[in-house]
Amino acid sequence: MSGHSHAKTVKSKKEAGAKQRSQIFSKMNRLITVAVRGGGPNPETNSKLRMAIESARSFNMPNDNIERAIKKASGEREGEKLEEFVFEAYGPGNTALLIEGITNNKNRALGEVKKILSQYNGKLVQEGAIKWMFKRRGYATIELEAQNEELKDKEKLELTAIEAEAEDVVWNNNNLDIYISVENLEKVKKNLEEKGIKIESSGLEWRPKEEIKLDEKQKQSCQKLFEALDENDNVQDIYSNLKV
Repeated sequence: MSGHSHAKTVKSKKEAGAKQRSQIFSKMNRLITVAVRGGGPNPETNSKLRMAIESARSFNMPNDNIERAIKKASGEREGEKLEEFVFEAYGPGNTALLIEGITNNKNRALGEVKKILSQYNGKLVQEGAIKWMFKRRGYATIELEAQNEELKDKEKLELTAIEAEAEDVVWNNNNLDIYISVENLEKVKKNLEEKGIKIESSGLEWRPKEEIKLDEKQKQSCQKLFEALDENDNVQDIYSNLKV
């Protein structure tokens, strides 16, 4: 996931070719495995697994694949050792980056990410140097065209989301990104669904406290970096303070 426009990312990955879909499903498998090992195989009691399943479904991962991943993860006592990471970095134009991932070898993942950054005018920084520029938030992305006729109006949809206790709303063309405190994510999602709103994707993210503007050339350099990082098997999400 590049930057922090979820609907745009999901749409591009839904349209990915067979090779890219295979990589995406592999990443989703890791996400599900980590969630199951951390909180058990029941999504009703394991919110991290519930979000992992929702994320996998947003990328059109078949239910059979999801169920196999859960069974495999819950049945493995030893299995492949996986650990999560968050690397902090600067990209082109001094953009601040948080790079989240899951790996079976953190040192190797660190080396690979460091190499990619150096190829695109970026660099890793010490822990804590970047993270303070971001805040952990819950999000839900809503596609305007996917709603029923009554809610296919931007103003109506936005007001309905606010009534459901969304704390902030941002339009990205015809997609509405809703931001919520981490502790209220599930409550607000339930409120949205009760009001008849169909949610495209949801989860937790790092949202920049402030965004920076870059010229078109620097933006393109950032996009190339995001794409290169996204192609790495260890990287799950990339967040930046770039204003898009």
